[in-house]
Amino acid sequence: MIWSLAKVLLFLVVVAALTLGAGLLLDTGGGIRITVAHYEFTLGPLQALIGFLLVVVLVWLLTKLIGLFLAVLRFLNGDETAISRYFDRNRERKGFQALTEGLLALAAGEGRLALNRAIKAEKYLAEPHLTTLLVAQAAEAAGDTRRATDAYKELLASETTRFVAIRGLLRQKLAEGDTETALKLAAKALELKPRHEETQDILLKLQAESRDWKGARATLGAKLKAGALPRDVYRRRDAVLALQLAQGVLDEGATIEAREAAIEANRQSPDLIPAAAMAARALADKGDRKGAARILKKAWDAKPHPDLAAAFADIEPGETPAQRLKRFRTLTANHPSHEETRLLMAELNIAAEDFPEARRALGDVVDTHPTQRALAIMAAIERGEGADEAVVRGWLAKALTAPRGPQWCCDRCQAVHAKWDPICDNCGGFDTLSWREPPERTGPSPTGAEVLPLIVSPAKPEPAPEETAPEKAAEPEVIDLEAIVRRGG
Repeated sequence: MIWSLAKVLLFLVVVAALTLGAGLLLDTGGGIRITVAHYEFTLGPLQALIGFLLVVVLVWLLTKLIGLFLAVLRFLNGDETAISRYFDRNRERKGFQALTEGLLALAAGEGRLALNRAIKAEKYLAEPHLTTLLVAQAAEAAGDTRRATDAYKELLASETTRFVAIRGLLRQKLAEGDTETALKLAAKALELKPRHEETQDILLKLQAESRDWKGARATLGAKLKAGALPRDVYRRRDAVLALQLAQGVLDEGATIEAREAAIEANRQSPDLIPAAAMAARALADKGDRKGAARILKKAWDAKPHPDLAAAFADIEPGETPAQRLKRFRTLTANHPSHEETRLLMAELNIAAEDFPEARRALGDVVDTHPTQRALAIMAAIERGEGADEAVVRGWLAKALTAPRGPQWCCDRCQAVHAKWDPICDNCGGFDTLSWREPPERTGPSPTGAEVLPLIVSPAKPEPAPEETAPEKAAEPEVIDLEAIVRRGG
C-alpha cells in the first residue's frame, strides 16, 4: 500500500516538473535559428527540445537498421545470428522432444519406436553422448545387434562413455555365448571402475567358469576392498577358490604345492568339508597322520559328513575292520547322536560282523528318517542276523522308493550333484552347493515302484524229500559295507 502511494506521488512530481519546465521554455524569449540552402528555420525553446528528442530517436533507429543489415550479411556468410539462433533453438526443442519420447519408449519396452526416436534425436541434437547411447540401447532392445554394436564402438572413443560402451559390448558377448571375449571386456571394465559391483560379479563368474582360480581370487579381493562382500563370506569363497587351485596343482602332479594350497584352504575355512578332506589326505601322504586326523576331527565337530569319514578311513588304509571300528570312535565321540554318526557306526559294525551292535547303533533311524542308505543298512543287518530272504527283500524294496537323504544340492536351482564342485553344472552358480536333502517331489513314479513293498511276500519253502537227510543250514550272507564307508556312504 505505501509503495503504491509512493509511486503515485512520484508520478505526480515528474508530471509537475515537466509541466513547469515546458511553461518556463514557453515564457523564455529567443530560440534557435537554423539556415540550410537559403532556408531559414527558427525554433523556439520547446520546439528545439522536441527536435532534439526526434534526432535522438532517428539516430537510434539508424543504428538498429545498420545492425540488422550487418546481421543479414553475417547470416548469409554462415555466422551465428539471432535468426540462426532461433532455428537452432527450434531444432534443439525437436531433438529433446524426440529424446524424451525415445527414453519413454525404451522404458515401455517398445524397442522399434525407441530406435526411431533415437535416430530422430541424433539428427537434431549435437549431443553424441546422449543420442548415440540411446541409439545403442534402443537397437539392443529392438534386436538390431549390428547397429547396437556400431553405436557402442562409437562410444569407445570418449573417456566419458568408454565404460558404458564396454559394459554394453560385454552384455552382447554374454548373450552370444562368447565367454572368451566377454572375459577380456569384463577385465577391462573392472580396470576402469574397480568398485563396480555388477562387473565384479560377472568377471568372477567368468573366471570361475574358465577355471582361472588365481584371477578369481584377485577379483574376490577387489570385492572385499570395495565393501561389496562381508568378510566371513569372503573367507569361505576364497577358501573355495584356494581349494580348487590346490586341486589344479594336484592334477598337475606338484604334490608339495597342492598340500600347501589345500592346507591354506582348510585354514581359511575349517568347516569347508572338501577342503578339510583334501588337506587331511595331503598331510597323510606326507606322513603326518596325527595332523590329518586332527583336521578331520575339527571338521567333524563342525558338521559330520561321509566325505570326512572316507578321508579318515584313508589315513590307515591297511587296518582290519575291528581296528578301524576302534579308531573311528575317536572321530565319532563328537555328535554321537547325530544321524550321520549312527549310520557310520552301523556300517563299521557290519564290516566287523557285529550285527547286534550295528542294530543298536542304527537305532530308530529307519523309522524317523527312512532314507535309501538307512534302509540298505537295515537290510544288511537282517541278512547278517540270518533273517528270512523275504524280510531282506522287503527292506530293499522300501529302499528303492525311499528318499536318497542328504546330497550336494544347489541352493539356486536345486540340482543334485554326485560330488561337491564350486560351480553348479546346471545353473552356473558359484559356491551354491550345500549338503542337505533335496526338495521332495510328490507323485507316483512312472514305473510304479512304490508298490513293491506291498507285493514282496515270504517265499514258500519247498518240501524236502523224505529220503534226503537234512543238510546244515547255510550261514547268513554278510554284506561287506567297508567299501561304502571308504566312499563316504
